[in-house]
Parts: sequence; structure tokens; C-alpha cells
Amino acid sequence: MRIRLLLSAIAALFLSASPAAAWWEYGHQTIAAIAYREVSPQTRAGIDRLLRQSKLLDTPTCPARTIEQASVWPDCVKQLGDRFSYAYNWHFVDIDVCKPFDPKGPCAGGNCVISQIERNQRLLADKKLNPRERLMALVFLVHFVGDLHQPLHASERDGDQGGNRLKVHYGAIPHTNLHSVWDGLLADRAISTPPGGATGLLQGTTPEGRAAMAQGSVTDWARESWELSHDAVYPLATRAPACPATSPADAGYDEATIEQLVPVVRQQVLKGGVRLAKMLDDAFAGRVEMKPKYN
Repeated sequence: MRIRLLLSAIAALFLSASPAAAWWEYGHQTIAAIAYREVSPQTRAGIDRLLRQSKLLDTPTCPARTIEQASVWPDCVKQLGDRFSYAYNWHFVDIDVCKPFDPKGPCAGGNCVISQIERNQRLLADKKLNPRERLMALVFLVHFVGDLHQPLHASERDGDQGGNRLKVHYGAIPHTNLHSVWDGLLADRAISTPPGGATGLLQGTTPEGRAAMAQGSVTDWARESWELSHDAVYPLATRAPACPATSPADAGYDEATIEQLVPVVRQQVLKGGVRLAKMLDDAFAGRVEMKPKYN
């Protein structure tokens, strides 16, 4: 009885998580830590200079003194209500996995994670801006690159809001949703699997391999996440092809499937960190195309 009550309490906690809080804290912080290790010394010094001015954000309940804190700041400030409500849709792009990949509709007016990654990199690169604007661009960029590598922040199926409306089980946890599994439950398991954390994820990689990971555009990375949802996230949860949409009563991941997905998630987190490092280096070195690309 105690075990069932505990599982129910845990499940309720996961179900109450914010639907746009990708990777929860551990995932975002790990991606940020990987990037901080990978950037050039000049970029690291530039990051530190901006973060030392974090009081300019005027969000004492949501600190951003370190890159790890900055990585979760855009989720933390959701509790501040109207001050940052304009940024809600910037955390994701709902591209239907049962239709051809096309971000133009979901990104209309730049109101999606793809466009906001590009926009905030441009703002960070603009040294004519005041420190507060560049600082805010930094924290948004760090967070949104992390968001994009959570596959359900670049996809949806049949209007399920990135898996938020798809009820699933996760191992012994009977009631959660697919989005929460990828945001936290599976991510925490994958990142903490030895060798864990940022250092562990970087082990076994080479400079050449990391350089290859960093190639491509933000849209290319969004397509990767979208394809991962189509090819693995939904099929493994429903034990059926992603399309047409099916949602069996016992949808979810058993222990064997979780073990299968651990290296997939670890790779996504690693890619997110390496690609974020490339975007930060380019911004601080002035290697950014400054022309907006909004639809």
C-alpha cells in the first residue's frame, strides 16, 4: 500500500510539471555545462562578464549568476506571470509528425523555438546593445537550444501538444504523459547513467566528432528532433507506427525500452551542448548573419 501511494504521489508531481519546461533542470543544466566546457576561453570570459550583471534582469527569485542557473531561467520566470508571458510559445515548435516537415506555419512571425534561437544569437552578437539586452539574449539562447533537442519540443501528433495529451506509463510509474517522460523522467535516468553528467557525456568523444555534431542549421536540428519523434518516441510508446495516431490504454515504456532509449537521450543532450557551444562562439566572435529570417 505504501509503495502504491508513493508511486501515485510521484506520478501526480510529474503530471503537474509545466508542459513547456523541457528537460526539467538536470537536462538544461547539463547541456549548458557541456557548452561552457566546449567554448573558447574568449567566449567563456564573455559569458562570465554578462552573467556577473545578472541583477539587471531584476528577477531575484530566478537567479542567473552561472550558466547552469541561466539555462533554467526562462522556465523559472514563467511564475512571474505577465512580465514574461510573451515568451511562452518560444520554447517549442509543434510540427506534426504525420505531415511533411514544414516549420513555416508553426513559426509564423518568428513565434517558435527555431526563430527565437536565431534571433537571440543575433542579439547576443550585437555588441551595440546594452548589457541587459545581451544578457537576456544569452539566457534565452542557452535555454532554447536545450529545448530544441528535446524531440517533443519540435513535434506533435494529432494535436497532442508535444505528447502532453498522450497518457503513458513509465516503468513502474503508472500515470504520466509522454512529454513529461522525455522532459524529466527519461532524461534524468539517461544523464545520470554512468559515466554521468557533462563530463561523462563528453567522455569517449573526439574533437573531430564534436565538430561534426555542430554542423547544420537550427532548422536542420529541429528536423532531427522531429524525425526522432516520428521514428522512435511515438512508436516505442504505442508499439505501432507513429502514423496514423494510435493511443492504446497501456501506452508507455517498459524497462527494456527505457534501456534502449538511454543512449538516444544521452546523444541528444550531448548534441545540444556541443551545438550551443558553437552558437555561443559564433556570437561572441561576431560570426553571425544579422539579417532576420522570419516568415
